[in-house]
Amino acid sequence: MEVIVAKTAGFCFGVRRAVEQVYQQIEQQKKQKDPLPIYTYGPIIHNEEVVRDLEEKGVYVIDSKEELEKLEKGVIILRAHGVTRDIYDLLEKKELVVVDATCPFVQKIHKLVQKHETMGRRIIITGNGNHKEVEGIKSCCKQDVIILETEEEAEKITLDSSIPLTIVSQTTFNYNKFKELVEIISKKGYDIIVLNTICNATQERQEEAKRIAERADAMVVIGGRHSSNTQKLYEICKKECKNTYYIQTLVDLDLEVLKSKSSVGITAGASTPNNIIEEVHTNVRRI
Repeated sequence: MEVIVAKTAGFCFGVRRAVEQVYQQIEQQKKQKDPLPIYTYGPIIHNEEVVRDLEEKGVYVIDSKEELEKLEKGVIILRAHGVTRDIYDLLEKKELVVVDATCPFVQKIHKLVQKHETMGRRIIITGNGNHKEVEGIKSCCKQDVIILETEEEAEKITLDSSIPLTIVSQTTFNYNKFKELVEIISKKGYDIIVLNTICNATQERQEEAKRIAERADAMVVIGGRHSSNTQKLYEICKKECKNTYYIQTLVDLDLEVLKSKSSVGITAGASTPNNIIEEVHTNVRRI
């Protein structure tokens, strides 16, 4: 059996940076005479294995603004997705050690939408409106923001043509879908500026996954259940290869279904640790 592992599989720059910052804080606090408790605002990444390991090392997850308001002391680490402006405002009032692990590419979008709004432009974000990254981008704007995820939503849009538009995207959005939505808006005759803010690593990962899925008899996509970018990888692969399986770890994979396949492709989301990818690869190779 031929086993093809995507070169782009696993941690992206932003996720690796965020996770490393948490482990650095763990080591720093160990050296302190009076160590501070460590918290992350939301799970640092969408991977239950990593979050569980951090919990075992004493890192607590804060899931809401209300919980954050009650904290008196400690280190609070902001995850790669970023947070909304009201969380930043709250942290400024509290005596906590803040480690901002927001991905630099996400921070760049925050600055872009603020800049373009001051230019009098209305902001459109392509992405999942319920995703924390999109919520953070939206919160940077003072005016109403339009969020688009589907072609149907884009088709229904009717706006004041005198107001210019700027289109940005969630960093992990499907690149082809982004192009389709931009094309629909462009045909409506609005004055638009399009800023492709999809992370290069995301785009490369999606393109490589598509190429592998086109030639493989089966495809294994590894990532957390709540990982937006992994879900998009699964959608892309499933479209090209009907035998596509979405798993979190090796335990979720039925190796029997792969025994009759002559080629199996493996890719993984940006929040998937290398050891999980290697474990899946090793076991698939042994079939």
